[in-house]
Amino acid sequence: MAIRKSTKLSQTAVLKQILKRCSSLGKKQGYHDHEGLPLDVPKGHFVVYVGENRSRYIVPISFLTRPEFQNLLQQAEEEFGFDHDMGLTIPCQEEVFQSLTSMLR
Repeated sequence: MAIRKSTKLSQTAVLKQILKRCSSLGKKQGYHDHEGLPLDVPKGHFVVYVGENRSRYIVPISFLTRPEFQNLLQQAEEEFGFDHDMGLTIPCQEEVFQSLTSMLR
């Protein structure tokens, strides 16, 4: 019996891909900050878009290690994938997102 290798990426690899994707979006959209992010995004943070209106939120990178936020990222990957030019979009209602992120701070 052969052992099948998992095709899923490790959690660390997925988080690195997300961060790389977030920072490369700024370059594609013409931001000139040396890190490729809009000037209003402080170091150690990244942008996500939430809800039907795609409201923009700036969240700390430390959220990426929290299981609650990782669940949102899994939902985002399933619904939208991470390889698109629309930014990291979280598929939940803004009120739910705000409630969750207020508990994580």
